[in-house]
Order: sequence, then C-alpha cells, then structure tokens
Amino acid sequence: MDRLYYPVYRYRILQIAADAALVALAYYLAFRLRFIDSSGVPVRYDDMLVGTIGFVVVGKLIVFAAFGMYEKWWRYFRLPDYAVVLRATAVSSVILAVSLYLLRPYDFAIPRSVVITDFLLTLVLVGGARLLVRMVVERPARRASSSRARNVIVVGAGSGGQMVARELQLNPNLGSHAIGFLDDDPRKRGMRLHGVKVLGTTEEIGRILDEMGPDEVVIAIPSASGELRGKVVTACRERDVNVRTLPTVFELLRGGVQLTKQLRDVEVTDVLGREPVLMELDRVGAYIQDKVVLVTGAGGSIGSELVRQIARVRPKLVVLVDHAEEHLFRIDREMVAERHFTRVEAVLADCKEPDRMLEVMQRYHPDIVFHTAAYKHVGLMESNPLEAVRNNAIATRVTADTAAAAGCERFVLVSTDKAVNPRTVMGASKAMAEWIVDAARHRYPQTRFITVRFGNVLASSGSVVPIFRSQIERGGPVTVTDPDMTRYFMTIPEAVQLVIRAGDLGAGTGEVFVLEMGEPVPIVELAHNMIRLAGFEPDVDIAVEFTGRRPGEKLHEELFNFDERPQPTAADKIVRAVRRVPLDPEWVQIAVTRLEQLVRAGDEANLADETVEMVKKRRDDATLSAGG
Repeated sequence: MDRLYYPVYRYRILQIAADAALVALAYYLAFRLRFIDSSGVPVRYDDMLVGTIGFVVVGKLIVFAAFGMYEKWWRYFRLPDYAVVLRATAVSSVILAVSLYLLRPYDFAIPRSVVITDFLLTLVLVGGARLLVRMVVERPARRASSSRARNVIVVGAGSGGQMVARELQLNPNLGSHAIGFLDDDPRKRGMRLHGVKVLGTTEEIGRILDEMGPDEVVIAIPSASGELRGKVVTACRERDVNVRTLPTVFELLRGGVQLTKQLRDVEVTDVLGREPVLMELDRVGAYIQDKVVLVTGAGGSIGSELVRQIARVRPKLVVLVDHAEEHLFRIDREMVAERHFTRVEAVLADCKEPDRMLEVMQRYHPDIVFHTAAYKHVGLMESNPLEAVRNNAIATRVTADTAAAAGCERFVLVSTDKAVNPRTVMGASKAMAEWIVDAARHRYPQTRFITVRFGNVLASSGSVVPIFRSQIERGGPVTVTDPDMTRYFMTIPEAVQLVIRAGDLGAGTGEVFVLEMGEPVPIVELAHNMIRLAGFEPDVDIAVEFTGRRPGEKLHEELFNFDERPQPTAADKIVRAVRRVPLDPEWVQIAVTRLEQLVRAGDEANLADETVEMVKKRRDDATLSAGG
C-alpha cells in the first residue's frame, strides 16, 4: 500500500516545493519593485523581508492546502481552476497583512503597495506555473497529429464529444487526433472547442467526409437516436470510413466509463430507430432494497441482466436459481469476483421439481421472486412439446405455488409476445404460464402476482441478431423467414428495467404489463442493416435468402390478445393489458391438471394438440362471454 501511494505523495511534495519557491519569489520581487525608483531596498525593509519571508511562505502554503490546491495534478489544471487560486491567494494576502499589522514584529508597518504587489505576483506565478505545466504536458499530444496519427471526426460537440477530443489530445499513445466536430446546434457552427473546429451539422456529413478524408468517425452522443446513428453509419460505410460510438445511456449506467477505452463499433442495436426506455433504477427498484430476491433462470440472458441490475438497488440477498451448471457458475462468478457483490447464493435446482423448489423456497424465504426460467426457441419446442409444456407451464405453477407457500410477497413472471393468440406449442405454453399466474392470486391472496410481457430481446441467446452475425462472419447467406415478416425488438437492459418496474405496479392481481415498443421492425431490413454494419453490401457481397415460414409462425407478432385492451399506467411507456373477460381459475386448474397427466404419461403425440386446443377453447369461450 505504501508503494502504491508513494508516487502520489512525491508529486504533491514537488508541487508544494514549487509553490514555496514561487511564493518566496513573489514576496522578494514585491519588495524590489516597491523601491525600484530608489537606490535599493532600505536596510530596515531588507531586514523585514529576510525576517518574514519564511512566515509568509509557510502561511500561504497552509492556506493553499486548505483550499485543496494540492488535490489536483498541475497537468489537469484548467482556467476554471484559476478561481480557486484567486481565492486562496487573496485570503493568504489578507492574513499576511493583518498578521503583520497586528503582531507588529517591527516598529514600522509593511508597505501597502508590497502587500498588493505580492498578491498580484503570487496570483500570476502560482497560476501561470500550472498553466505552463499543462501546456508542456500537452505538447507531445500535438506532436502526435503527424501523418502517422489517425484523423478523427467527432459527432457531437457536447460534453461527451469534448471529452473524447480532450482525451485524444492528452494521450498521444492512442495514435488518433481530432480534426473536427459535427453538431446539429447551429450556434456551435464555426466554434473551436479545445482547439478543434465545429465543421458543420450531421446533414452535411457526406460533404465533410469527402473534404476532410478522416480515418475514423466517433459518435460521441450517448443518447443519440437510432436515426442519427444510422445516417452517420450509412455515410461512413459508403466512403469506407470506420465508425465507433460511445456507450449508450444504458451502458454508461451499468458501470464506470473511461471514454476512449469504451469506444466500440456501432452495432445494430444502435440503429434500430426506437428511442430506448430509460428509468431511474434506484427509484423504481426501491421496493427491492433490503429484501431477499430469488431469480429463476439466473444464468440466462434476461436472468443474468436482472441479477446485475437488482444488485445495484442494494438487496439483502440475491438467490440465483438455474439448472444449467455452466450458466449458473458464470453469473455467480461475475457477481462475486468481478462486480464484488457478495450477497448472492447460487442454487443448482430445476423449477420443474416441486420438492426441490419447496426446499429452496423454505430455506431462503424470498420476499420477491422473478421467474425468468423458460424455453423460448419456437422450432425446438415444436419438436419437443413435452419439455415445452413441462418447463414453461408446469414449472411456472410449481414455482408460483412453492414461492407463495414460503410467504413470498411478490411473484413476477417474465412472458413473451408469443403468448398472444398463440399458434405454436411454445406460445401456447407461455400463454398457459400467464393464466397460471393469474389463477394463483385466488389461491394465494397474500402474494402479489404480476406478469411482464415483451417482444424479442436483441442479442439474447438464440435471438435473430447473433444468428445473423454468425451467418455474416461465415460469408452468408443470411436466412430470413419471409420478406414481409416483422418483429418488435427491445434491448436486454430495457426488458429488465420493465420487469423491475412492473414488480411495483398495480395491485398484483394477476395483471399483465406490456412495454410500448414502437413500430415493428422488418426482419429483412434488420438483416440488411447488419450486413452493411459489417462493411458489406446485401445481395452483392452477402446473399439474403428466404426460407419460408415454419408451421404456426406468424408474419407479425402481437402484444395484446383478442380479449385484451391496453390501459395506461403510472409508468411511462408501460401499459396494462386488461382482459375483457376474466379468467376462470377453476378452468385453469383443470387445464393444467390435464396437461400434467399427459406429461407424466409421456403422451407427446397428444400433448401439443391438446395444449393448442385449450388455448383455442379459451378464446372461443371468451368470445362468447364478451357477446361475440
């Protein structure tokens, strides 16, 4: 530890020593200048200079330290910091004058002109030395802008863009040099920020790229819209210019940021066109503080991000439940070893096993349960209907029952838009899961039961984005089901924030909450964007092939069932799906019991048909009850 702090202390000692010399020089020159018109400093004032200079130096250094002037390295000194130097110098000069007048160490008073001159010289020397050091330190950065350095245009002349330009100036080892800004604020046009000129707006990006010929463009606006990012990427790709971007707002909130280290390539999530939903996690997740939280499927895409964000709200304990050993090990290690969050317990358990889940629930007595464990791949579930129903529907009943039996306060189910008017076994099994949670509230009124429904999650395991990326890396073709197919998309952090926020909405009476997801995205357009982001041209460099829809697969997903209507909530961008015809909990119990019988019998042949038929019957009955 001593060796760690030694360089810091050594640097502070050097700063203090330099200030001591400058303060002494200012005091000496003040006397010399006062008597510059005479033959020299009178002997009595010369005695005063020698007798008081030590007191002046020590006193001023103490005042400088009290004002925090040694808490910042001179190389990072900026003009606004001059205000601190001014205040510290003024206070020290006042203390000097008052002390010499009150203590009267000599029969004569110190000349007022000496005090004033000393103040001005100290201000100039102490502040000027700091500015000079900063200029000298930055000289190598300016030398780095040679022909070997990469020329960079920064999109955004706000705080993010200025930090990027400044970092490039301070660190010549980065091998890049900012040659201009682009900013859509007309007031900034022609301005120079940190010596870098604002060249124009993003509407002029094509012309500016042609004129300046940069090696790279950096999008330095964390809140930039997908439309703006797409416009910049398109212009750069046409000219074979590399594009990188600062982290998005979500990424900035998820960890500390060193800007130049976190510059990354632009990804498809940046150019989808929908503004991300952003919530104040500390506020909306306040109900989690000091609570025991259990997350099933904790090693999955949604579950692991849920664990990360829950940890930020300071829970009492997070219980990680997963039946996949490798996934559970990975998230447990990340939380403890990398994020240094130790209030976690990793539990290897399968939500389909009632005895094991009851044991887990009774051991930890969770206050809140987030049930994310589910199978989600449509084609795979069509081939394995028994596991789809057992893992998505029956495991939900087991988890809900055992959680409520252990005194759980809130139970939150993570659902999917495929549960809406389903035509596949996977969708039907998730619809059954929603109904199970709705029915559970009648048996366990002490527990708040909530369902959260959202569309496709970008970059989750098995989602279309990593599949397309893998196909592009292999040189194609990129396979799209149908040229007219569309899907709703959201990011993993958005999905998790919705889950956390929904856990505190409503009365917990089996409500279903849905994110307003904007306009659906054509899948073929998504494929084209990803190909272009990789530096290729669709159907020229990499082919796009259409494979045709699988049985039961929809062209366009829906967010609301036929018997649901959206209702606004207190949360921005979140709506409640209100059923026109309430579910009959007895019917749900009978239906689930029947499915369990088929699962135990291993009757895979009839299970898929009966599951889909149950969903169809529910729809027909609800239509009749609603009056057609």
